[in-house]
Amino acid sequence: MAIPWLVVLQSVPWTDVIRNAPKVADGAKKLWSTVSKKAPAQKMPSEEVEAPLASESQSIAILQKHVASMEAAIADLHSQMLASSELIKTLAEQNTQLIERVEVNRIRVMWLSRAIGVLGILIVTGITFVIMR
Repeated sequence: MAIPWLVVLQSVPWTDVIRNAPKVADGAKKLWSTVSKKAPAQKMPSEEVEAPLASESQSIAILQKHVASMEAAIADLHSQMLASSELIKTLAEQNTQLIERVEVNRIRVMWLSRAIGVLGILIVTGITFVIMR
């Protein structure tokens, strides 16, 4: 079961991922700053319209209700957009930290592999030296 994960991890171009991580984080920060600066849609003041016909005033009242509901929907969408962009920003920052930790671990594993290789060579040469004596 570990072999497929190992294949997946080896196929990832880590140098590209590490190189682009700050760009992703900066993009998320720019998105967050752009979205957070935009104010939610404000309700427009409704003008009182006096019409001689009752049907016109009813139509206007219906239209005003529709506009009010649309303004509420827009405000809700704006708050959802703010929450989503904040989540994207947080995820990008966590992704950057994760990539940095993976890179540190990759370097440590490389050094440990070399140290184990050197120790293996020393052990083999030590065993052959003892056997030859």
